[in-house]
Amino acid sequence: MSAHAPSAVSAQARALRNRKNVENLTAAQLKTLRDAFGAVEALGDDRGYGHWAGIHGLPLPMYCQHGTRLFLPWHRAYLYFFELALRDQTPDGVLTWWDWTSAASQSGVLPAAFADARASGRPNPLYRTQVPSVARINGQPRQTSRAPGQGSLPTQADVQAVLALPDFLDFQGQLEQLHNAVHVWVGGTMGEIPWAAYDPIFFAHHSMIDRLWRLWQIRHPNPHLPEDLLNKALPPFPMTVSQTLDIKALGYRYASASAHTSVG
Repeated sequence: MSAHAPSAVSAQARALRNRKNVENLTAAQLKTLRDAFGAVEALGDDRGYGHWAGIHGLPLPMYCQHGTRLFLPWHRAYLYFFELALRDQTPDGVLTWWDWTSAASQSGVLPAAFADARASGRPNPLYRTQVPSVARINGQPRQTSRAPGQGSLPTQADVQAVLALPDFLDFQGQLEQLHNAVHVWVGGTMGEIPWAAYDPIFFAHHSMIDRLWRLWQIRHPNPHLPEDLLNKALPPFPMTVSQTLDIKALGYRYASASAHTSVG
């Protein structure tokens, strides 16, 4: 990871990457996304998908931050470094976000990009992945699975209410609750922290969460984060909280970012 430490961020940021709504990708952009995931899934070393998914959960140590003040910054750093890993294999690779407030998702339909078992006559790398043996408990799970429909997905009204909160810690706590509801709704391995990140839709879900943080930042440009939070480290990433606050410095933005979650 050291090659992409924050000291190198400015070089990475020369051309901003545009993270788009997965439903708005062109056929060529969707192919690039699948090629990028397929490339990292094919690697068995620390450049590969199993390594990156394992950082979030199993195998130990489990680094993910949930229910703490580091929830949003840690996951932003996680997405940033994982996206760089995608780009190491597929230079045009960019993460996308899943708008689970959309009419289709609210009716129980996952984005086709992730729901189709096959794409162009081949297994779809966004549909499921294998879970490495070192990340299993009693031999399970061997691969990711989903069981959509448990509980309900957050609505646009839910999101707008959270975006209106002026205090960062209040906002983060309430947004994490919406985040939790999506994991539960997808079910299967997405509903289990140790294996959630092995499902490729995890990264589209968390890109949506990261995008909502960005929208909140636009609405609340002077959030006054607690001083003692800004210098907190985000292991295993060579970053602090303060280094996650400006997404343009990290080299990406969200397409048509606005106060309305359905745009972009």
